[in-house]
Amino acid sequence: MPQEQYTHHRSTMPSSEGPQVYKVGIYGWRKRCLYFFVLLLMILILVNLAMTIWILKVMNFTIDGMGNLRITEEGLKLEGVSEFLQPLYAKEIQSRPGNALYFKSARNVTVNILNDQTKVLTQLITGPKAIEAYGKKFEVKTVSGKLLFSADNNEVVVGAERLRVLGAEGTVFPKSIETPNVRADPFKELRLESPTRSLVMEAPKGVEINAEAGNMEATCRTELRLESKDGEIKLDAAKIKLPRLPHGSYTPTGTRQKVFEICVCANGRLFLSQAGTGSTCQINTSVCL
Repeated sequence: MPQEQYTHHRSTMPSSEGPQVYKVGIYGWRKRCLYFFVLLLMILILVNLAMTIWILKVMNFTIDGMGNLRITEEGLKLEGVSEFLQPLYAKEIQSRPGNALYFKSARNVTVNILNDQTKVLTQLITGPKAIEAYGKKFEVKTVSGKLLFSADNNEVVVGAERLRVLGAEGTVFPKSIETPNVRADPFKELRLESPTRSLVMEAPKGVEINAEAGNMEATCRTELRLESKDGEIKLDAAKIKLPRLPHGSYTPTGTRQKVFEICVCANGRLFLSQAGTGSTCQINTSVCL
């Protein structure tokens, strides 16, 4: 209470001095600096707004997207020619209905399939010199799902009904080949050849060589062996010719006949002996030596 009475008493005391005037505001150089900064800020705002409008105009920003890039309900739609300078990550890339999808590169195009640990599982590289594919297995199928070609570490499978080799030198197999049928094109020759090694044809139920409209020829440099372990060798033809069989000696005093008999030596060698009233093979046994 005493403090309140003292305050009121001071306020009621008459002032001997005149009224004091206080100036409110910014004057002088401070006022000029403030106007200058406000003007500079307005200029920057106008320049920024103009640049923003110019960028929107140049980049062709619209409600649907930017330029050739459109935002749809299914994802992003890109029209025209596009160039990606950095890696592109997408779940699916497809062209417009009825148009083709092209990938162009100055060097190569690489497609990688990664697992959860970003390790490459399958890789396809198309370069200027070759097309390379890396993976555990490579398959080519038809639209219906039929296997045409398959390759892995163990085997290469050709599922087509016919395999045609158009090379002038044919096909070279460094090792064995297993097939149910080897056939040439119509009116073409079929030739099986081993230039430096042997040629072996094996089958558990038989090997059949058939020439329906032409000749069949087997030529060798040293020996041609026909061997049957448990069966027989049958030559079934209207005419069988052995033109180069050796001839046994004949008696010059007798009439030389043009009829001969085929003789077989103990070692399997064949020779011709002039026919007589009886067998003449025993006379010409010197040929077997």
